[in-house]
Amino acid sequence: MNIAPVHLDALKALGYTETEARFLYIVATHSGYFVARQFLAFAEAHWGKRTTTFWSKLHTKKHARTECFPKSGTVYHLFSRRLYRQIDRENIRNRREHEIEYIQRRIGMLDFVLLNQAYQYLETEPEKVSFFCDQLKVPSHFLPSKIYHGQKTSQPTVRYFVDKFPMFLASHASRAIVTFTYIQGPEASLKELVHHLETYLPLFRQLSEFRFLYLARIDAHFQKAKELFDSLVAIPFGSDVSADLLRYFEIRKAWDLGQYTSLTEADLIFRNQAHMRFAGQHFEHLYRAWKVGRVTESDIQKEFGSSNRHAVVHFAAGVLWRFAVPEQKPEEEG
Repeated sequence: MNIAPVHLDALKALGYTETEARFLYIVATHSGYFVARQFLAFAEAHWGKRTTTFWSKLHTKKHARTECFPKSGTVYHLFSRRLYRQIDRENIRNRREHEIEYIQRRIGMLDFVLLNQAYQYLETEPEKVSFFCDQLKVPSHFLPSKIYHGQKTSQPTVRYFVDKFPMFLASHASRAIVTFTYIQGPEASLKELVHHLETYLPLFRQLSEFRFLYLARIDAHFQKAKELFDSLVAIPFGSDVSADLLRYFEIRKAWDLGQYTSLTEADLIFRNQAHMRFAGQHFEHLYRAWKVGRVTESDIQKEFGSSNRHAVVHFAAGVLWRFAVPEQKPEEEG
């Protein structure tokens, strides 16, 4: 993470130390919210005069407020327009007040960034748009976007990457590979993950290689999240799978009907491998629809049709507060 000296100097001019300025820059850019344990770990400090002085500065200067929640404890919110203006983040939404679910996710994002400071983050919307559109030459209409409607007299505004999940780059063989992250919220289902992936699919299809990190407080959804990612992204992008999928359906149907003598040993080996490859509800629904004739061979070929361009897709899942991305040298990349 390269923080511009001018931004650190601007925060130090407000009366903060070097360490405090670096911490406030990261919080303002990636979260807007933080809790005491995050500052203590960052500053390698314990409760005492140093931390008390920091809290006092934030409140006296009216740069932050404290919000107390029954189950989440005390949360600090950087809300000062002046502080954000010092680091060219005046219009970022992090300084606005939000509900606890939003705050919890933002604190999770900060946990990840603080644990992975070595990477080059695409910190702002303009940086992300510039990387994909200017450097990778991806047309802007493929980027995940949302239209905001203002006053009747004003024009609608298109905003990109409104989820604000951390996104960073790693260099490999003279090219930059982007890593997307997704932070699981407190909700029990993965519907939001599905929606997120579907929103990003147009952009994913324009990339030759990328990484995706699924992060959560607990590992309860790791396997399911991987199945969803594989069925929606990895398998369709990785190869032309229509022929393999149709063969799997034919073998599986024969097995389900008890036509064991019609299957060869090679068919059974393929069936076992394909069962793992095509796991997940999406493929289950496809199989059932194909079995009764609602989905045809041409439908499957249309969805998973051949392509001359195959993307290299990497997926990983980790427990949020302790997930550090291993640094890899170019020659170690797979």
